[in-house]
Amino acid sequence: MTKAVLGIIGGSGIYDLPGLDNVREEAIASPWGEPSATLRRGEMAGLPIVFLPRHGPGHALSPSDINYRANIDVLKRAGVTDLVALSACGSFKEDLPPGTFVLVDQFVDRTYKRESSFFGKGCVAHVSMAHPVSPLLTKHLAAAAEAEAIAFAQGGTYLCMEGPQFSSLAESLTYKSQGYSVIGMTNMPEAKLAREAEICYASVAMVTDFDCWHPAHDAVTVQDIIRVLNSNAEKAKALVARLARDFPREHEPCPIGSDRALDTALITAPAARDPQLLAKLDAVAARVLRT
Repeated sequence: MTKAVLGIIGGSGIYDLPGLDNVREEAIASPWGEPSATLRRGEMAGLPIVFLPRHGPGHALSPSDINYRANIDVLKRAGVTDLVALSACGSFKEDLPPGTFVLVDQFVDRTYKRESSFFGKGCVAHVSMAHPVSPLLTKHLAAAAEAEAIAFAQGGTYLCMEGPQFSSLAESLTYKSQGYSVIGMTNMPEAKLAREAEICYASVAMVTDFDCWHPAHDAVTVQDIIRVLNSNAEKAKALVARLARDFPREHEPCPIGSDRALDTALITAPAARDPQLLAKLDAVAARVLRT
């Protein structure tokens, strides 16, 4: 069995993770460039934890400036088996008001400026994203939210926009009419890259606003979001602490194969693979490239 290592990606408002024991900073080099920050390692209730603030210290990185490939690569090199992404979002539904945590299970990717794969010319791979979220990880998150009396919704579709601007009213109304649940700027290509790296992934979308579709609410402002962010951040920290306390110490094999996503993904013949790209894949695809 593989020991579980829980990774936490902190989104807007979550730049630290209090409650870690034996804390140490670790800078891991990545062939994919600079990650958002050095990793913060420690333990909670004896469970190994690796924390990474997505936007970097002081929130210096916009969603489009984040090096998602480097972030996932260094988390893989750190041994992370299960990854929880904490993210601020807007809501398209009346029954998902600010303060609600949505355990999303689907994504729609509307980004266009980001590198979205570790693979490409010289080593082509196609992983399945039909079910992008690990169900066991979501189950543990739901149990933790219930135990901490945090209002949450099980399931939902996260629309990932490029940003950094918020939606126009026409965009917001269009997305709402499609039945999407929430809108954010960071879960893609993060979830895709986690799947390619065979890391089980789950997202906690923390609602801060109603985007701009709601007739009783004005256009979104950073000031409004920050007010809710502070409350959400405290609940997120309680959620992580409870999750760590009750999380299995051995990694549970993913029932949808998140942790073996590359088994049937590689299509480039071994003789045609680019050695330089293979060298960069030494962590992400080590399990399949060694065989």
